[in-house]
Amino acid sequence: MKFLDLFAGIGGFHLGMEQAGHQCVGWIEWDKFARQSYQAIHDVEGIWNASDIRTVRANELPQADCWCFGFPCQDISVAGKQKGFTAGKRSSLFFTVTGLIRDLEEKNRPSYLLIENVKNLLSINRGFDFLKLQIELDEIGYDCEWDVLDSAEVVPQHRERIFIVGHLRGRRTQQVFPIIQSDRQAISRSDATNTLTTRYGEAQGAGSYIAEGQPQKIKSAPKIIVNPHGFNKGGVKSIVPTVTAGSFKDNTFVLKVREATKSGHDVATIGDSINFAQPNSKTRRGRVGHGVANTITAGMEQATLTDDLKIRKLTPLECWRLQGFPDWAFNRAKQAGLSDSQLYKQAGNSVTVPVIKVIAEKMKIS
Repeated sequence: MKFLDLFAGIGGFHLGMEQAGHQCVGWIEWDKFARQSYQAIHDVEGIWNASDIRTVRANELPQADCWCFGFPCQDISVAGKQKGFTAGKRSSLFFTVTGLIRDLEEKNRPSYLLIENVKNLLSINRGFDFLKLQIELDEIGYDCEWDVLDSAEVVPQHRERIFIVGHLRGRRTQQVFPIIQSDRQAISRSDATNTLTTRYGEAQGAGSYIAEGQPQKIKSAPKIIVNPHGFNKGGVKSIVPTVTAGSFKDNTFVLKVREATKSGHDVATIGDSINFAQPNSKTRRGRVGHGVANTITAGMEQATLTDDLKIRKLTPLECWRLQGFPDWAFNRAKQAGLSDSQLYKQAGNSVTVPVIKVIAEKMKIS
């Protein structure tokens, strides 16, 4: 199939769709840094593109079988102001997309819509916003199905997102959900251990490792020094309030991490992730990811406990790996001059590539 990549970011949809055998015929992205990465990563020479979807006219768009888009979630996410996707300035861009479809003759409309957003879309404004989305899709001729998928099925990152597939009525499209594999509803990846490890990678881009750095042999239990502004640099001895104490239990080093639970803490061991967002919060739970990362965000507020018993922030490369991007894609973006802060942001704003691939593999037109 041919597809359009809207709100393209760094091209998570592009890469996943391409891996499933589909062809990109156009893309739209307004952020200049994301465009810089997109052009460095993907072969887009000669492919139609635009920077602002609000200025695009329907007759300018190349014809495509599928439109892919994860419209902005800032007005929907639990981390945002939750104005809703109809009242919020950014998330209401969903209706800009459907407006373009309304302006197309039915024969030129895409057979599929592949839409991604935060899980909160299901419940914000007591579910009325999601109902409005379904009504809008119905009015422009699309039946829809949806499911909430966790990226942890394919990469070591808990990231629940809703995926909506629209089917243009009258076209012979194939149902996508549920995704079943190995006699269970799942999306799995044969080349991944699904754990956040601190092993050095055996092969570049393989799913058998995520964290960087050569492990060191442990001769004794060193004092854990944590610097929240750089982590283990320059001998700074400030302690993140989230981390309370470290000790050995059954010959395994454990680190107590403050959480709003009955015990008051969770325990992190080597290879676990630690979320240090809002360190003084008395209501936060789930700070420790046991073998996996929490949801990668644009701000990147996660660390890992390493083999040499240090706490360090996840690197931009690790965050891209946790989103399923191969190392060559990250390297191209890095070599294009992107800063670490932009690379963190781009990983947090992306979709998880293997999730897109497994959905795209089921999208066919008879």
